[in-house]
Amino acid sequence: MQGKAILAFMLFSLTGLGMALAQTGGEDTVSGPVIWVWFHKGGILMYPILLCSLLGVAITLERFFALQRHKIIPPPFLRDLRAHWERGEIDAVLRLCRQYETPLTRILEAGFRRSDLGVLEVERAIEAAGQHEVSLLTANLRMLGAIGGISPMLGLLGTVTGMIKAFDVIAQSGTGNPSLVASGIAEALITTAAGLIVGIPSLAAYHFFRGRVDRLVYEMEEIATELLAGLPAIRPAEGRSTVMSSEKESPPTEEAPDAFPEDG
Repeated sequence: MQGKAILAFMLFSLTGLGMALAQTGGEDTVSGPVIWVWFHKGGILMYPILLCSLLGVAITLERFFALQRHKIIPPPFLRDLRAHWERGEIDAVLRLCRQYETPLTRILEAGFRRSDLGVLEVERAIEAAGQHEVSLLTANLRMLGAIGGISPMLGLLGTVTGMIKAFDVIAQSGTGNPSLVASGIAEALITTAAGLIVGIPSLAAYHFFRGRVDRLVYEMEEIATELLAGLPAIRPAEGRSTVMSSEKESPPTEEAPDAFPEDG
């Protein structure tokens, strides 16, 4: 429920540009839809800001559904894995991994296919597969973070160009008619608001999904480490190995979850 509420807030913010402009432009006398009128008043920089908004919405939706826990660490897989692992049935574990096509199962399959070569080879295979899966989990997040940084800068650029236009009109015709400079000032304010409306929720979405990826990676790391510790007929290397890393970020400080949680 918390994730859905955050998603709703992000989408509402990312698509709120037109609504905000409609509210501020209710008394405008220019023909055409109010949103369209205010969009054009913002000048040419409104087009890249609009593109950033559409990309932000698309990436937010795609990552929200792709990073669901049951798609990364399926509870039915964990239940079946426990049964086979307690009996030392590595071949059955490999068949089970092939049955579920998820990041966790691909990581475990890559490692335990090399179980006859020793625990170090298993660890290396799991680490390599884990790094690859982490790169897939963070797909598009860099772009989402870039949108969060670029959109306000585009708005700031629109502010500068709008004020340049306003002062240019003042230089040519004086200050006797304020309506002559209204166009430039409107462009400056509209682009600033548009850039912030797109940038703030995009940056919030980026950090939200980064946190989710870190939690999922940490949980998969704990599961793989627990399995390595009980690998039949193989003594794991001393110490706790780092199976995966998410851009060298520190794992969450809360207590490590059970390697085989019962609930979903």
